[in-house]
Amino acid sequence: MTSKKLIEVALPLEAINIASAREKSIRHGHPSTLHLWWARRPLAAARAVIFAQMVDDPSSHPDL
Repeated sequence: MTSKKLIEVALPLEAINIASAREKSIRHGHPSTLHLWWARRPLAAARAVIFAQMVDDPSSHPDL
């Protein structure tokens, strides 16, 4: 049996949304605002999704 991934069980959307909004807010004088990319994605959301896809759900291994 394959174990479930963390993204299938729980994903802290509220915390990810807050981090993404903070990252995407306009900061004058910051190097990231020098050039805005056409399809810029907040890195916090991308990192959270990739991490949750790779990590097994901790509750699927209660003996560890």
